[in-house]
Amino acid sequence: MHSPELLLRMYRKMVLLRKFEERAGQAYGLKKIQGFCHLYIGQEAVAVGTHEALRPDDYMLTGYRDHAHPLARGADPGMLMAELFGKATGYSKGKGGSMHLFDIEHHFYGGYGIVGGQIPLAAGMAFASRYRNEDRVTVCFFGDAAANQGAFHETLNMAAKWKLPVIYVCENNRYGMGTDIRRVSAEPEIAKRAIGYNMRGESVDGMDVLKVFELVKECAIDCRKGRGPVLIEAHTYRFRGHSMSDAATYRSKEEVEEERKSDPIPKLRDEIVLRKIADDAKLDAIDAEVKKECEEAVAFAEASFEPGLEELQHDTWVAPGEADQRPRERVRGVKVEWPSYPSGDQLKVSWELEPKAGHLSVVKEGAKR
Repeated sequence: MHSPELLLRMYRKMVLLRKFEERAGQAYGLKKIQGFCHLYIGQEAVAVGTHEALRPDDYMLTGYRDHAHPLARGADPGMLMAELFGKATGYSKGKGGSMHLFDIEHHFYGGYGIVGGQIPLAAGMAFASRYRNEDRVTVCFFGDAAANQGAFHETLNMAAKWKLPVIYVCENNRYGMGTDIRRVSAEPEIAKRAIGYNMRGESVDGMDVLKVFELVKECAIDCRKGRGPVLIEAHTYRFRGHSMSDAATYRSKEEVEEERKSDPIPKLRDEIVLRKIADDAKLDAIDAEVKKECEEAVAFAEASFEPGLEELQHDTWVAPGEADQRPRERVRGVKVEWPSYPSGDQLKVSWELEPKAGHLSVVKEGAKR
């Protein structure tokens, strides 16, 4: 049986995600948020259930529908909203925006604009955990359309071969932009694809936060025990269009209304009331508290200042002339050994750097079993 504290925490987080996204949508309509904006409304159970099943120091990555995931991990709503507004007080000083959120403090390593671009990166982070002999798990979210990218197949093959501690969560909301997954996939049940890579594949109701929580918790235990990666297909549904510019005319109003009957927030609320953990009055108070928090986040974003022109190149590249100030002699690096390479190889590399040219070359000296 799940503890009352867990259920109430999940409820508050899902409400926070919902109300934050609603305010983000309003701000976009008022042109306070520029560029693309992909809302997570309807899918809250996946992010919250997954986060609650993990440790705070586990790694997390996702695609560009990324507002909810750092919030679920504990990111500051004001700084997050400020990033959406393009303000200097945002997590990336306003340069990441809606699609490229980052929160190192909470081990959230990004939303990525390239479809499926985060999938191989997650394998790299899981490899780093294994190399350092950590028992951290990396969780990587992506949409159903990303499952048809070549990077998905190449990475799952590698992750399974090396038994990397990574959980891939496909948030299958049925539509890749405006295209039903069943129209473009020879095998629309994405979890079945795990069979081809000799890895565990699971399917779960992504509109039920408790079911997501239980499955991810179990899979994380397997990963920490060295049993390899897991592919989870979470069946969910977005109540809004693909992005704020999408009128979603490719699906009927009747379909959306039918799916709203499975809204994960009322479902969890009913469970809390049924178990007599809290009554409607207490849950209404949580709703009001979260609404105020989101209003304060918007106020913070609006009051924040925009980044100056000097910020344009900061943390982006080496400024012109800066390389010329470095020593001109050639710098030679030391040899590095990776004794626990996943395949069992002993690999040695050396590197050389020409400071003026800014050229880095890596030479593989040899590998042996």
